[in-house]
Amino acid sequence: MRSHSRLLAVAFGLALLSSGSACAEDEWSNIRQQLFGVRPIAAADGIITLDAPYRSENDARTVIGATLAAPPGQMIREVTLVLDRNPMPVSAVLRLSQPMARVAVETTLRVNGPTPVHVVGELTDGQLLAAEGFVKTSGQGACAAPPGSNPEAALATLGNMEIEIGHEHGAGDGQLLANLARLRNQQVSMNLKISHPSHSGMQMDQISLLFIPMRYVETVEIDLDGRPFAELTGSISLSENPELRLSIPAAAHVIDVTMTDTDGTVGRKTQRLTSY
Repeated sequence: MRSHSRLLAVAFGLALLSSGSACAEDEWSNIRQQLFGVRPIAAADGIITLDAPYRSENDARTVIGATLAAPPGQMIREVTLVLDRNPMPVSAVLRLSQPMARVAVETTLRVNGPTPVHVVGELTDGQLLAAEGFVKTSGQGACAAPPGSNPEAALATLGNMEIEIGHEHGAGDGQLLANLARLRNQQVSMNLKISHPSHSGMQMDQISLLFIPMRYVETVEIDLDGRPFAELTGSISLSENPELRLSIPAAAHVIDVTMTDTDGTVGRKTQRLTSY
């Protein structure tokens, strides 16, 4: 498993490569070589469904995700989300300590400008599969846009988290569907909301006119019933107050989340789910 420091180094290296690339094909070629070396990456037809808008309505908070369904006999163990032309292209990496046959994941991202999007899934046999798309933007330059909240006020709640279980329906419908999923021993959707300013290092304090030091969510560790389940490694591409939506086994009773940012601040949240 790659260390966080190695991933950060790769991300910055990719930023330099991306800025000097002549075309989209060169950008992705550089990125995939830095991340995966000479390992082949197959087209993910029917295995990865990318969920990204044609044009982002809010560049600073664009929801991008994917649903991955492994072929028979295989499981999903890692998902890498890349915004090719972002300052830090490797936007998020999800590693599953408990691989799943199917996983849906989405998060809120800053999209700095029009960019190809790649989602790479790794199966338990080591095979890599990729789906690609393209997102147009509204020209807001999200990574350098001023923070949406007062930096001092944001620090007061930094690390606070909320966990919701269910679906994007009304509260009653979502709870009913979650309950039925538990009865069928299937999956439910965990929505994690993190209070964090996610400073990109490219933003300017509107009063002092000095650049705000980079500080973002580095890792999110998720345990289910006392066992490691998944770990997300983030980047400056995560939006302010990022949200993560992830499929989890419906049979889970206790969710423990540990968030660590690049300054070493740790936040924890435990959620006990009703048994059915």
